[in-house]
Amino acid sequence: MTGKLRRTVFVARDGVRLVGDRGGSADAPAVILLHGGGQTRHSWSRAVERLLAEGFQVVNYDARGHGESDWSPEGAYQLTDRADDLATIAANLDVPFLLVGASLGGATSIVAIDRGLRPSGLVLVDIVPEPDPRGIGRIVSFMRDHLDGFATVDDAAAAVAAYNPRHRASADHSGLMKNLRMRPDGRFRWHWDPRIIAAAPEHHHAVVQHAARSLAGLPNLPVLLVRGLASDVVSDAGIAAFRDMLPRLELLDVAGAGHMVAGDRNDAFNDGVIGFARRILSADAQAAK
Repeated sequence: MTGKLRRTVFVARDGVRLVGDRGGSADAPAVILLHGGGQTRHSWSRAVERLLAEGFQVVNYDARGHGESDWSPEGAYQLTDRADDLATIAANLDVPFLLVGASLGGATSIVAIDRGLRPSGLVLVDIVPEPDPRGIGRIVSFMRDHLDGFATVDDAAAAVAAYNPRHRASADHSGLMKNLRMRPDGRFRWHWDPRIIAAAPEHHHAVVQHAARSLAGLPNLPVLLVRGLASDVVSDAGIAAFRDMLPRLELLDVAGAGHMVAGDRNDAFNDGVIGFARRILSADAQAAK
């Protein structure tokens, strides 16, 4: 299956079905990709192409309540639920693996590590234990403002452009349609369960801040923070606080990118993450011999 993707279904501990794509050689070191809140695995499409071309195995899945994955009947969307999902997926690998988590995906990764998951390395994409509440508030407001959906796909595209003016608008809405579904009333709604934003952001931040302390006790775990220099979520103060906790933290600043780093500056993002993955996973593969 090298260079090709196959649709894969993982079953979480509580029975929720998690749909993903898996590609590359089963013997190759792996990269697990975790998208942000309100996104789907398709946000990583170009990163997946580069990782496969570089010879990595890739697992890229829709988080519970997102995309093709099931919505939890009980509304189980705590970070601990998501961390358990990640542990289930990682258990399918027999090779060293790297976690790359954007925003919610990064928070999930931190909590999973606190709960015992041991990746070879961690890449956090525009998320720190102490994010800027103004940026988080803007994200949550965007998600809550459009729960009633859109009359047309063009309306949805306009809303995205207003939220993220750095993202290049396209007349081709095929990518956007991966995040939308037409409901029986004829309106287009985001393809995620509205209950994922039921809890206040401060609740999740407290969980991440507590879990992040465990990173300091894992000196052999390399951690890379990728920040969009135009981000309103990760501030200099947030980075300084994280560095106080984790002095070995590596930082990659991506110019011209906001919170949606991979979408805003995909090539720069891919180059930085792939360089880190080569270094970390190659070292782990050598140590295993």
